[in-house]
Amino acid sequence: MNTAPLHIVLVSETFPPEINGVANTLGRLSEGLRQRGHRVEVVRPRQKDDGPGQPNADHLLTRGWPLPGYPGLQWGEVSMHKLLRRWRRQRPDVLYIATQGPLGLSALRAARRLGIAMVSGFHTNFPQYSGQYGLGLLARLLTFYLRAFHRRTAITLVPSASQRLDLQRRGFERLALMARGVDAELFNPAKRSQALRDTWGLAADDIAVLQVGRLAAEKNLGLLEPCMAALQRAYPQRRLRLIVIGDGPQRTQLEQRLPDALFCGVQRGEHLAEHYASGDLFLFPSLTETFGNVVLEAMASGLAVVAFDEAAAVQHIQHGHSGALAMPGDSAGFVEAACWLLEEDETLRRVRLNARQHARQQGWASIVEQFEGYLLAAGTQSAKQAQPAKPVAMRNKSV
Repeated sequence: MNTAPLHIVLVSETFPPEINGVANTLGRLSEGLRQRGHRVEVVRPRQKDDGPGQPNADHLLTRGWPLPGYPGLQWGEVSMHKLLRRWRRQRPDVLYIATQGPLGLSALRAARRLGIAMVSGFHTNFPQYSGQYGLGLLARLLTFYLRAFHRRTAITLVPSASQRLDLQRRGFERLALMARGVDAELFNPAKRSQALRDTWGLAADDIAVLQVGRLAAEKNLGLLEPCMAALQRAYPQRRLRLIVIGDGPQRTQLEQRLPDALFCGVQRGEHLAEHYASGDLFLFPSLTETFGNVVLEAMASGLAVVAFDEAAAVQHIQHGHSGALAMPGDSAGFVEAACWLLEEDETLRRVRLNARQHARQQGWASIVEQFEGYLLAAGTQSAKQAQPAKPVAMRNKSV
């Protein structure tokens, strides 16, 4: 899309180098927009590795408060008047609000007062997370708040068709689909390392079963234990080991319940790609994802993915061809799908090849272009609405 460069502001409580799906997505989108010639300004909380000043002119750092139960994540806070002063001096063309905490709300209020176009994203399903923690009333209140929040933006971008349908049923309006991409050069089967597998205690023909992501209650990680037990009963002649990559509040509990598993902690960049590629089977038991970037990363790395039939999995996995799916909530079906993948070596090999072939076609370039189109459309519509009406020319009357 050929267009004049935009001044775009991304507002988010999380941003690289923090490790989570939202930060990863925003990092890719901001870099892609800059490569397409746009000015991208980021408003985010200060991170522990930030120095005393601003990183650069296109970052506004705000105060951050720890998010209860999520060490390392935080809410952002900024005065609306600070944003008003900043944006009156240098008015953005359009805002993208990725998170809806105090920081996002301040940005929303400031932009509405100045008449700046806004696009919002639904990256994290906090109402569903609240349900996982047994906070049903909080889930209903969050849904009410988020519905009111998103109604005030031009459009809300959601990453999966299933998420869009769920939000429509809850009364959300003006929803558009914008999927996620994957760096298929970084996440690549060619990075498989037998030396790494040796440290895991696995030979070339053994099976490394991977789980990658935040170790928290909403990820449904309790399913890992019965799934691994079933795999070991079904294939006693094979050496299998669960490799857990990531960290979070449930790590200690999982280490106690899974004493034979290897917990590798947080991995980044090339190290993460090497860990992925050195695995064989990927278990993704989460039922609360808006997308699930790790699904595409695992597929690009040549892993056979087992997941529930929703979010990224329903968009990218063809059951029996490029992975294995179970109906949402069907734990027994999830375990059966994992066991099926290991029935025959040829089945596992074929599924892994098909997964890689599909994922390598899901690059970020087309996603960035689509995102640019949504931002441009919102900015153009806002500019039209802001234009004063043209005066009606009066005809001269002869006297």
